[in-house]
Amino acid sequence: MRDAVWSATAFYRAVWRWHFYAGLVCAPFLVILAVTGAIYLFNDEINDLVYPNLRLVPASATEIPLSEIARAAAASVPGGTVTRIDTPTAAGRSVQVFVAPPSGAPLRVFVDPGSGKVLGSYVYTHTLVGFADVAHGSLMLGPLGDAVVELAACWGFILTVTGLFLWWPRGGKPPLFRPRSGLRKRAFWKDWHSAVGFWSALLVLFLILTGLPWAGIWGDLLRAGADVAGIGYPATFRTHGATLQSHLTIKEASDGAAPWTLENEPAPSSQAADPHAHHHGTAPAPRAAGTPQPIGLDAAAQVIADAGMSAPYRLSLPRDALGTYIAFVYPDQPEGQRTLYIDQYSGQVLGDIGFGDYGPMAKAVELGVQLHMGNYFGLPNQLVMLLPCLAIVFLCISGPIMWWRRRPAGRLGAPKPIARPTLRVLALIVLALCLVFPLAGVSLIAVLGLDLLAGRIAEGLGPVA
Repeated sequence: MRDAVWSATAFYRAVWRWHFYAGLVCAPFLVILAVTGAIYLFNDEINDLVYPNLRLVPASATEIPLSEIARAAAASVPGGTVTRIDTPTAAGRSVQVFVAPPSGAPLRVFVDPGSGKVLGSYVYTHTLVGFADVAHGSLMLGPLGDAVVELAACWGFILTVTGLFLWWPRGGKPPLFRPRSGLRKRAFWKDWHSAVGFWSALLVLFLILTGLPWAGIWGDLLRAGADVAGIGYPATFRTHGATLQSHLTIKEASDGAAPWTLENEPAPSSQAADPHAHHHGTAPAPRAAGTPQPIGLDAAAQVIADAGMSAPYRLSLPRDALGTYIAFVYPDQPEGQRTLYIDQYSGQVLGDIGFGDYGPMAKAVELGVQLHMGNYFGLPNQLVMLLPCLAIVFLCISGPIMWWRRRPAGRLGAPKPIARPTLRVLALIVLALCLVFPLAGVSLIAVLGLDLLAGRIAEGLGPVA
């Protein structure tokens, strides 16, 4: 009985120690994710408020051809090349044209679809929403930042689970569902931390799990595993009937417009392309006399219309002699997703993929993505997803405040090192939890080693049992 009591107490302190250190290390990154995520939840509302002159136009009964819109946008950026066109999402909205200049960052040029007038442009990452978007995914640090975000998110999951364990009452005490009144100092912060953590836990876990598919390591493993199991992107669509394959993924060929399910698949190739026109990313060679010529943007738009795809859609233009037109319908409710691949020479539809063609895992991820971004149910969805963002910020502030108020002067005040028998049990439990979080698992092994070393030092470098 004594051993059981000791083990339960030791295990509780071990979980507390993990929660303590994970909170101190991850809190700054979780705050960044929560704040940038909250901003992006209201991306359209913020952009409409900040850039009404670019996004809002007088409603028009007619729209000029996409080719004229593309020419106007390209002319506004000397030497610029149009790579993608997002048609208006509603009446009274502008067309958004992606233009790559000869040097420097890509621009988003806004054009009135009724008159063809260029309204202005901006570099996406120089806007509040664009900054929040990129910082949310990679901290503006590229692949390294993506790995840091993934690691913080995985440890955020562990923080939430360990927090629920610590919240669970011991010794017959009633559970704390709301803060007690009349408390001050550390007791006040502890009650509020516990109550907010409990009520927000499920939403926080949901945010983390639905956000991880975008992570570089976890997301790629999930996508690859789903495809191998036949529950992701359907294998029958991976070649699109093409004899040639582009060197680009669909994500690269579409300026990131692709749904999660499709983005890492190889982009299809135009069937009429000269097989020697493009090789390993080099510039396309001049086309031989008598070979088919590109159909052009307006003809591609007509093929899209004839296929029954109506605006709003995102249309990516061919990047080279092998490229295709890629059109996405990407609504707030993913059941309406649809993708068309169009041969740039013949106008043939090389692929037509809808939500119904996805496997069960891909469907679940796409649904989770739209709920995560607050899109599926409109404003109610945004407000519900805002709650865990606010809760994360509060928890990441109240936790350090509690630590600061309880720590002895001049000392860290961390819970005592974990006893070696308990450390082994805890390691097995947490490692089992982290099997689905590979990056967190690697970091966990390192931290477990450091914690074991700390325990040995605390015991005078005694032998390891």
